[in-house]
Amino acid sequence: MSSERLIYLPLGGAGEIGMNAYVYGYGKPDNERYILVDLGVTFPDMDSTPGVDLILPDITWLKERAERIEAIFITHAHEDHIGAVAHFYNDLNAPVYARVFTANIASRKMSEHGYPAEAVRTVNAWPEKTKAGPFTVGFLPISHSIPESAGLVIDSPSGRVIHTGDFKLDPTPLVGEAFDPELWAAVSKDGVKALVCDSTNVFAPNPGRSELDVGPAITELVSAAPGMVVATTFASNVARVKTLAEAGQRAGRSIVLLGRAMRRMVEASIETGVLTDFPTVISAEAARDVPRENLMLLVTGSQGERRAASAQLARGKYQGLTMKEGDMFLFSSKTIPGNERGVIRIINAFSEMGVDVVDDSSGLYHVSGHANRPDLERMHEIVKPQMLIPMHGEHRHLREHAKLGDAKGLQSVVVVNGMMMDLSGNAPKVVDYIETGRTYLDGSIKIGALDGVVRDRIRLALNGHVVVTVILDEQDEPLGEPWCEIRGISDTGSSRAPLVEVLEEDLGQFLNRANAKTLKDDGKLEESLRRIARQSAQKEIGKKPEVTVVISRMR
Repeated sequence: MSSERLIYLPLGGAGEIGMNAYVYGYGKPDNERYILVDLGVTFPDMDSTPGVDLILPDITWLKERAERIEAIFITHAHEDHIGAVAHFYNDLNAPVYARVFTANIASRKMSEHGYPAEAVRTVNAWPEKTKAGPFTVGFLPISHSIPESAGLVIDSPSGRVIHTGDFKLDPTPLVGEAFDPELWAAVSKDGVKALVCDSTNVFAPNPGRSELDVGPAITELVSAAPGMVVATTFASNVARVKTLAEAGQRAGRSIVLLGRAMRRMVEASIETGVLTDFPTVISAEAARDVPRENLMLLVTGSQGERRAASAQLARGKYQGLTMKEGDMFLFSSKTIPGNERGVIRIINAFSEMGVDVVDDSSGLYHVSGHANRPDLERMHEIVKPQMLIPMHGEHRHLREHAKLGDAKGLQSVVVVNGMMMDLSGNAPKVVDYIETGRTYLDGSIKIGALDGVVRDRIRLALNGHVVVTVILDEQDEPLGEPWCEIRGISDTGSSRAPLVEVLEEDLGQFLNRANAKTLKDDGKLEESLRRIARQSAQKEIGKKPEVTVVISRMR
């Protein structure tokens, strides 16, 4: 029996939606050669990660083994699969492989971070294959909500694994390749050891709808609108952007693209040849001279992002364009769980302007980019894997997907971030648990989720801040009274006196009665001043603020 093994280890994306990073390894235990499939991000929120710019997977385990990484393969250009590649490129120092459109997006990201665009290597779809140490990898076209998505055919000495990436079974996706069941069946006919499969829509009971289905409804809606029409969707959903633009063109409207991501995705699609015959667009400046009823704006911000074009229009103006009573705003998108508040804020702001907001509650103006439950079952039947490993989903999605496989006689296992699985034998088995987590991009610095920076920021936001300054002379006696500065808390407390004066009075009394031993010891003095400031604030305002003590000694 071989002492070498085939391992699968998710570092992100298994037990959550977003931040995808999946390691495959082959070789002797603790000496495997690795490939990494996808390296994505997830997005912060003001409640749990205030001020953070991006959330990246914690790849410490992988960085420690960087010399054994053969390659990074990117299935498609969504941020939750590609967004961390440039951030970690220097740490992993491995070639990045992607198809033409995805490589275009990845190369732009590399250039923005000062890396050569050539760091990303462009590969063609199946049957072309790339050799990466003990692995041979091919990109198998599949439909999704972004052009040129691909599943990966990963061959190793222990057998073939198919990693679906994100997918739907769409025969008419409008942009990009249609799902080809015959191709997938041909690739699977000689046996597939494991199918590592998207789980996002496992709870959706009906077969997924095609991108082609939404065109007529959108065209009818836009044609009937009396005023200006503004529509938002995921910028990466190039097929939808084209559908919206064509609907506006048919209605005799000039098309404007607003938002950097929207323009970048359309440009990349045209450059790489995946998007043809896109309607002519005009600039925001030129749009100011076009009658409102002849305008259609396609804008970023379908998830309520505060800096995106949608939110800025909701706050009043974006690039000189405003919305008015009688205009229509269309969400041709699904609100991702967790983003509801931002989206509702925008909807209410438009409502106050008299703008008619149309969302996807009718199901007419959006179709998902992920396979629904019947589609997952069809994929299982086409591939006929020995093992099913659900990925890309919260724990409830993974568990339900595994149940679905079990019901059809597949060996199915729930694998979450950090679980290292040995796929070499006839059944998957856990061989190790790796510590995983999150890395925060905070400005230009990457910090660990447990470093305390964001925790302290949350505490400051919740409790406010007091700075206490004390000066001591050469004999370690107080020189004057202590003084305080406050931020983020009420100026006046229950005594009706200014809070700063109350704090300074209590701190001054403490200093006047403090013994020499305390006054000589910075640590004891700081601890005492902090405790008294917090206690005094608690009595006055019902909160214990964060306190910084500054002790200056005259020498």
